[in-house]
Amino acid sequence: MALNGNSSERPPRRWWVTALAIVAAASVLAAVLSHRDDAVPVRIAVVEQSAIRSLVSTNGKIEPVNNFEAHAPISTAVQRVLVKEGDTVKKGELLLVLDDAEARTQAARAQTQLRAAMAELAASERGGNQEEVLSLEAQLVRARTERESAQRTLDAMKKLEQQGAASAGEVREAENALTRADAQLTFFQQKQTKRYSNAELARVQAQRMEAQAALDAAQDVLSKSNVRAPFDGIVYSLPAKHGGFVTAGDLLLQVADLRTVLVRAFVDEPDVGRLASGMPIEITWDAVPGRVWHSAVSAVPSTVKLRGSRNVGETTSIVDNEDLKLLPNINVGVTIIAAEHSNVLVVPREAVRTDDSKPYVLQVLDHKLKRREVETSLSNLTQVEVTRGLAAKDTVAINSSNGKPIADGTQVKF
Repeated sequence: MALNGNSSERPPRRWWVTALAIVAAASVLAAVLSHRDDAVPVRIAVVEQSAIRSLVSTNGKIEPVNNFEAHAPISTAVQRVLVKEGDTVKKGELLLVLDDAEARTQAARAQTQLRAAMAELAASERGGNQEEVLSLEAQLVRARTERESAQRTLDAMKKLEQQGAASAGEVREAENALTRADAQLTFFQQKQTKRYSNAELARVQAQRMEAQAALDAAQDVLSKSNVRAPFDGIVYSLPAKHGGFVTAGDLLLQVADLRTVLVRAFVDEPDVGRLASGMPIEITWDAVPGRVWHSAVSAVPSTVKLRGSRNVGETTSIVDNEDLKLLPNINVGVTIIAAEHSNVLVVPREAVRTDDSKPYVLQVLDHKLKRREVETSLSNLTQVEVTRGLAAKDTVAINSSNGKPIADGTQVKF
């Protein structure tokens, strides 16, 4: 009975041991679960070894490098148009003809005026026209003869006076006659050399210059009335129409050599200081997806100006365009590569924080964040180059997934 009684007491004792073990395990599990619930979910990134580029992204416009514009020299009619937009033309080829009848009339009138002015100028330089010159020469000859005769008469009278054959009054009369002859001769001599005053000469010279300017202007109109290609190129704009009327200054056509074009990029003021000649440039155009044209900065901004609502500096570059895909006046995307480093450590830009102007990251170590001060170099919109403080394949926190703040020592999960 006693043996049976002892055997009946053992099962309850084992049950209590099992119950205590279950309670202990549940407590441990509850603690673990509670600990995990306190961890903040975060987004993480792995430090990578890669290349990074510092970029200036903006817009630009295509312009011809070698461009020719023909404008109407006067108001007139378009007589002939010998080309159409898109035509390839050769140097010297006749492209367009304006009605130049009025210009020819003006040129003829100006030529006549110039000839008259030249004749008058030549006459003033010679002392008069041919008839006036011959008449003046005859007058000079006569004046010299009269002066010589007066001198001989005076000499004779003086001898006669000494001999008592002539009176003092006759001598004075001979002297007066010589004086008058001298004055007459001097007058004709001055008339021969200085017939025209300085003011008269200036007027004649001005008339000649005015007539020459009128002729030059008329000849310029005539030359511009027959528009020829100044170089090999493409007619890319042709506002003038056959039989149409144009006013002075109106654009007739534009020709350009589009095998090379100029890209004028508009860089926002904060980025202007980053630019330097020779920086690589990438050009894209929405009309040709996937195509990238390459060039380099050839001129940096010398000033900043208002363009729409932006303060921009203009930088230019020359682009090869042998296939003629880039057209004048189109808008393009421009990416200027301000700097580029290869085989360096990079992290997402969001992972780098700043405290007292010192950059740092929150490195993930055993599900816990540890503040790690770093040194950085290049950066762009998405990445930052880390030069000190991290190693490749290190893990850093970007931010929490639930909006909770994270800092040094924060328990995390991911």
